[in-house]
Amino acid sequence: MGKIFNVLMVGVGGQGIIMASDIFALAAMHSGKDVKKSEIHGMSQRGGSVFSHIRFGEKVYSPVISKGEADVLFSLEEMETLRWIEYANTETTIICLKTRINPGMVETYPPGIDEEIKRLSKKVFFLDPQPIIEKIENKKFLNVALIGLISGFVHFSDESWEKAIREKVPRGTFEGNWQAFLTGKNLHREEFQ
Repeated sequence: MGKIFNVLMVGVGGQGIIMASDIFALAAMHSGKDVKKSEIHGMSQRGGSVFSHIRFGEKVYSPVISKGEADVLFSLEEMETLRWIEYANTETTIICLKTRINPGMVETYPPGIDEEIKRLSKKVFFLDPQPIIEKIENKKFLNVALIGLISGFVHFSDESWEKAIREKVPRGTFEGNWQAFLTGKNLHREEFQ
């Protein structure tokens, strides 16, 4: 049996983690992979933690990534990266969007989060969302642009991604989302090649 690839996507409610993980899982399926996905978004309406486990390979039996087994930890919020860091190991690629959203009842964002993430993994990439937003048509497409960014780690065909995006995004937004995906894919070449 071949290797199972594990992607953990985390963020807070309203950032588009669920749609991004749906697109990712569909693209894996369209690429002929067996895919399992698990997600939690119960508190998402209040800016609470949202996460999605995606596992794919020749045959996958469980939808849940074991602690220390994520190949990619993809985070749309800094503190959420630290909250889920135990699913990473020193070889995990961690991609963290430099976004800070204070949890409810917390007025000041805790210091030292970036340093702690860097201490725990040697493959950490922090991304400023603003230059990405400036390159895409609509900031609501940022989650799809970031899927384009991580697409370089899994090597699915463009046809698989295109089909998945077309199936999941709201009617009338495919072209903008597809261009955002391609922008992210180009960013992967610039950042990780």
